[in-house]
Amino acid sequence: MNPRVTLIDLSHDAFNHMVATARTCYSARGLVSAEQVGLGNLKKPDAERFKARDRIASSIFQAGHHTTIQHAQARFALEGVSRHFLWSFLHSHPFYNSEQVSQRYVPVKDGHWVRPKLSAGAGSKYDELVAYQSEAYRKLTLRLMDPCRAEYLKLFPARKNWPKLEDEILKRAQEISRYLLPLATTAYLHHTVSVLTLLRYHRLCRTGDAPRETELIVKSMVDQVLAAEPDYARLVEEALPAGESPEATFFETHGGAAAEAAAFRAEFDVSLNGKESKLVGWDSNAESLLADSVRQVLGRPSASLDDDKALSWALDPAKNRLWGETLNLSSMSALARPLYHPHFSFRRRISHTADSQDQRHRMTPASRPSLLAQENGEPDYATPALIAEVPEALQFYQESMERIWDGIAAFRRAGGSAEDALYLLPNAKRIRYTESADLLNLRHKAAMRLCYNAQEEIWRITWQEVLQIREKLPRLGVALLPPCNHRKAAGSKPICPEGARYCGVPVWKLPLEDYRRSL
Repeated sequence: MNPRVTLIDLSHDAFNHMVATARTCYSARGLVSAEQVGLGNLKKPDAERFKARDRIASSIFQAGHHTTIQHAQARFALEGVSRHFLWSFLHSHPFYNSEQVSQRYVPVKDGHWVRPKLSAGAGSKYDELVAYQSEAYRKLTLRLMDPCRAEYLKLFPARKNWPKLEDEILKRAQEISRYLLPLATTAYLHHTVSVLTLLRYHRLCRTGDAPRETELIVKSMVDQVLAAEPDYARLVEEALPAGESPEATFFETHGGAAAEAAAFRAEFDVSLNGKESKLVGWDSNAESLLADSVRQVLGRPSASLDDDKALSWALDPAKNRLWGETLNLSSMSALARPLYHPHFSFRRRISHTADSQDQRHRMTPASRPSLLAQENGEPDYATPALIAEVPEALQFYQESMERIWDGIAAFRRAGGSAEDALYLLPNAKRIRYTESADLLNLRHKAAMRLCYNAQEEIWRITWQEVLQIREKLPRLGVALLPPCNHRKAAGSKPICPEGARYCGVPVWKLPLEDYRRSL
C-alpha cells in the first residue's frame, strides 16, 4: 500500500481558536480572540503563559465539551486509497465532506488498485485476479457500446451525428461495466473534516474491514496536522487496539461465520418479498402528526386549517416555493422543519458501488455491515438493468462473476487472509442492511436519486421506496419527486436544472408509476 496524503489547509491558529471559543462562553467582556489566548500575559515566562490555555483545553476535552474542537477544519488531498477503505471507514459517518473521482465518468486504468503486503503465493493470485477484473471491465465496456448507443439515441435521436456522441456512450458503458472492478480500485479525492472528527478517526483507525490501510492513512493525516499545530498532541488519544471494538469482540467470541452468513443472506432475501428495498417501518399517524406540526408553526387550530390544507402548505411547491430552489433550504425553513417528525425504515439489498453513492446522503443513516460478516465465499452480486436486457453481455457478466469468486477462493487457498480477500470483491457485491430517514431528508434524497441522471440502480431502489410510501401514506408520498417536478410546481425556470446534462425525458409529465429506464 502506498497512499499519498497531503494536508492542503488547516484553520489558522486552530488550537488557540479552540480555547478562545471555550473562554467566550464565560466571558463577560465579549468575544475572546485566538490572539488573546496565544499572547496571554507577555510579562510571564513562556512556561507559565500557556498553562491556563492548556488546562482549559485538557479540561473541556476530558469533559466531552467537544463542539469547541469542531471550529478547526482540515482539508486533505488523498491519492491511491481504495474504494474499500472509503466505504468502510472514511465515508461511514456523517461529519465530513468529500469530492472524489467518479468511476461512472472517468475510465479506470491498469495498476490503479491497492495491494496489501502478501506472501509470494497469495500475491500472485491477487495480482492475477485484479488483472482479470481490469481486463473484463474493458471487454464489457466494448460489448455495451452498441446497446448503450441504441438506448441513448432513443432519448436523443437528434444527436445521431453529434461529435461528442461516442464519448458520451463510452461514459454510459463504463458506468455499467465498473460493476466488475475490485474494491481495491483506487481513488483520489479532497476530504475535509473537523479536528474533532480527525481525533475520532485516530481513536478508531485499527478497527473495521481495512484496518491496515486505515491506520496508515489516518496516522499520516494526524501527523501532518500535528506538524502544523503541535499543541493538538495533548488531545490525541492512543488508537484502540485491533480486536477491541464491539464487533471484533463478537466475532472472536462466536468464531467463524461462513455458514451463518449464508443463512443470514437467505433469511434477509426472503424477507424482501421480491423487492430490492422493502418499507419495514413507518408511523401510521405520520400524516396527522405532520399536519399538527404545521398548525403549531402557523399558530392555527384544526378548525381553520384542516389536515389537507396544513399538509399542502408544508409539501406543495406551489405554496412552499422553497422546494423549487436549487440551494437546499429545507432545514432553515419553518414550514419545512415539521417534516423531521415522520420517519421511515427500509430493508435494502444493494450493490457496493451503488451504496457508495447512497452512503453520501449523510442524513439518511444506515446500519451498514462489516463486509466480512456477510461474505461466505459464494457469488453474490447485483446485475445492472441494461446487462440483464442483453443476452451476450449477461452471459459474459455472469461468467466473469463466477471467475472472480473462484479467484478469491484460490487467493484464500494460497494463504491470503479473509480480510485481504475483501479487496478482491467486485463493485457488484451485494450489501444488506436497514436504512432510516425522516421525511425532510428523505425528500431531498428522493429528489436527487429519482432524477434520471442518477445512477440506475440507486434510482430504481429509490423509486421502489417512494412507491411503497405512497401506498401507505399517499399524502406524504406525493411530495417525493425529482427536482423537475418540484420546480415546475413552484414556477421555477428552467424546469430541469441540469442544463446540458438534461436526461432527455420530460419526467415532470410522467406519473411516478410510469417511470422506466435501463441506462
